[in-house]
Amino acid sequence: MKILITTDWYEPVINGVVTSVVNLSNELKKRGHEVKILTLSRSHHTYAEGDVIYAASIGAGKIYPEARLKMPVIKAVIDKLIEWKPDVIHSQCEFSTFFMAKKIADETNAPIVHTYHTVYEDYTHYFSPNAAWGRKVVQKLTRMLSSRVEAMIAPSRKIEDVLEKYDVLCPVEVIPSGIDTDKFGKYIETDGRYRIRQQYGLSKEQTVLLYVGRLAKEKNTLEILRCQKRVSRYGTILMIVGDGPYRAEIEEQVRELEISESVIFTGMIEPDKVAEYYQAGDFFVSASTSETQGLTYVEALAAGIPLLCREDTCLIDVVDNGKNGWEFTDEETFENALVKWLDMSAASRQQLRRNAVQSADKFSTAIFADRVEKLYMNVCELQALVLRVC
Repeated sequence: MKILITTDWYEPVINGVVTSVVNLSNELKKRGHEVKILTLSRSHHTYAEGDVIYAASIGAGKIYPEARLKMPVIKAVIDKLIEWKPDVIHSQCEFSTFFMAKKIADETNAPIVHTYHTVYEDYTHYFSPNAAWGRKVVQKLTRMLSSRVEAMIAPSRKIEDVLEKYDVLCPVEVIPSGIDTDKFGKYIETDGRYRIRQQYGLSKEQTVLLYVGRLAKEKNTLEILRCQKRVSRYGTILMIVGDGPYRAEIEEQVRELEISESVIFTGMIEPDKVAEYYQAGDFFVSASTSETQGLTYVEALAAGIPLLCREDTCLIDVVDNGKNGWEFTDEETFENALVKWLDMSAASRQQLRRNAVQSADKFSTAIFADRVEKLYMNVCELQALVLRVC
């Protein structure tokens, strides 16, 4: 099968969309499919690297940090993909590359499957001075998008509910994005757990609360800081792995809360080293309610790190309270969960880690690709039937 994946985000950018695209592409190629990726370059130039075509773009950081918009695309780029004639197009973003995907689909009769990665209602502060107006715009545009694709993928039941609320016009299937579970589990039986701690002057005995992700307003990292302030009397250390546009505000809040001695900022870590950083933590913590699935949650589980995360519908199929972590609703329930862990025996803590690893298995790239592959086949069969009838 010839599969074209279109995405506004791709390497070297690091985010959930890129992770999902890279893992899906690699797994589909293992299965013998021919995969090409059409994305935006980080410059005004259009070029290709292997099976990845980078279309010229301009920065749109005022809309969202690191965002880009396509420039007039060289006609030969689109013509070559039309000539290649993909069997199916999988769009991952709703903006620049979607319009290119639609153009190619119209010329080749290839069906479009679209993954709805982002709850844009949670991002209205980037593009709209009025949240209510921004939500109405998002709903209208999403419904319009749904009329132009054959199917949508929701990475979680949370997104399925959002799309149902928007009254979308195409079928929706829940397919969680997959991760390379082996990659994040490979340090569990090594000294990786303590090597990173030693690098930052931490002992084996200290309780480390680990956050991995982008430092942006919608991630609600300030709530984690308040939780750390509350539980710091237990000797906890909060390690924040990552960087982003909100870092200065977070650092200022750390100073105001007077918790500078118990918070570590690692800055941006190279992607191939992040897996080892998970091993430094006793808990993966997050207070975000803007996640569609939260791949970092699954990465932490695969690394054997229990979760301590803000209650959210995206965690319905992820957190099993008391088995692989806990959800919290405020600072008090955060502290209660931590105390439960502190009161556990070493054997019980180890069981919690084993449970975490086991619960990540259902999010493997193989299961992810298998479900997406079946959806491709279904929409292709339906499209062929429609063309025959027409």
